[in-house]
Amino acid sequence: MRNLWNDEAGFVISAELVLVLTIGVLAMIVGLSEVAVAVNTELNDISNAIGALGQGYSFTGFKGTDAAVGSKAKSGYSGMTFIDSTDDCDANTSCDLVCGASATATSET
Repeated sequence: MRNLWNDEAGFVISAELVLVLTIGVLAMIVGLSEVAVAVNTELNDISNAIGALGQGYSFTGFKGTDAAVGSKAKSGYSGMTFIDSTDDCDANTSCDLVCGASATATSET
């Protein structure tokens, strides 16, 4: 029993292991935090790209005539146009979550 009580061979290894694992866990937390910021930045870029897409559309109409009767109109449909106006969230430049406190602030009136 005295030999077991005085045996300290495993104590140094376990203390070093705890220290190495603590440093490893702290480094992993910092690394994963940076990955999360990078993913949020890329998702913000994607949302800005989608918001900048032109959503306007148009199509031309058609007109059917009867040539045998002398250009008599049989059927017709006029064209249509829609132009999307710019919304407040289309150009997201004030993302405080990713950019931090030094982001460009927009004033709301």
